[in-house]
Amino acid sequence: MIRGFEFEQDGRTFVCSVEARRTTPDDAWWWFNVSGDRQRYAPFQAGTADTQKAVKAKIVAFYTNLLEARARPAEPRSHWGRKPKTEGAAAEQAPAS
Repeated sequence: MIRGFEFEQDGRTFVCSVEARRTTPDDAWWWFNVSGDRQRYAPFQAGTADTQKAVKAKIVAFYTNLLEARARPAEPRSHWGRKPKTEGAAAEQAPAS
């Protein structure tokens, strides 16, 4: 299994390492930090066949997807997490006069 490494992508520095979970030491995960982001991420488990190139590609894809999700506007929520009724459903439920 490869050890931790560092790389640059799109002006950001990614620092990656493999760490075992405290509760299950045989269960290792890839963790990474990104310059300019305070959060630390563990997107997938480490495997014996991992290569630096494959891990880098997975991490970049994960982080790109995360940034795209953060950039989307928040979906409005209704009271108590109920889905808002559509106009067609509301018209069907209205009593006929």
